[in-house]
Amino acid sequence: MKRVLVLNGPNLNMLGLREPDIYGHETLDDVKGLCLEAAEKLGLAIDFRQSNHEGELVTWIQDARGVYDGLLINAAAYTHTSLALHDALKILDIPIIEVHISDPKKREEFRHFSYVEPLAVHVIAGQGPKGYVQGLEKLCELL
Repeated sequence: MKRVLVLNGPNLNMLGLREPDIYGHETLDDVKGLCLEAAEKLGLAIDFRQSNHEGELVTWIQDARGVYDGLLINAAAYTHTSLALHDALKILDIPIIEVHISDPKKREEFRHFSYVEPLAVHVIAGQGPKGYVQGLEKLCELL
């Protein structure tokens, strides 16, 4: 069974409360449930995590080498700011899918640039929580 790490960055633990007009009313637990259901159907084992701490995300990415077959990442605000995440992602030799609930390129200009995108094999944005499922499906296809 292929193993996929699903990482979520800062403030995603506040889904359902934070700007529901942009992110919707579903919580991160709801997103996790969607991912677990999709993973079961796809024959994937997933490890679903969230942190508000950049260093913790970097460590999880570093530790993914040799353990996981693919990475699905919503780096949230760190997408636009974190060279540390970018550099950690560069060491991976597994497919990386970048996912966003909203479409950053249709929002404030400072959200248009992604440090993750150049390293991702595919980007899914603006599809709401179902974007995570689409990301898992794409990883399954690639694996």
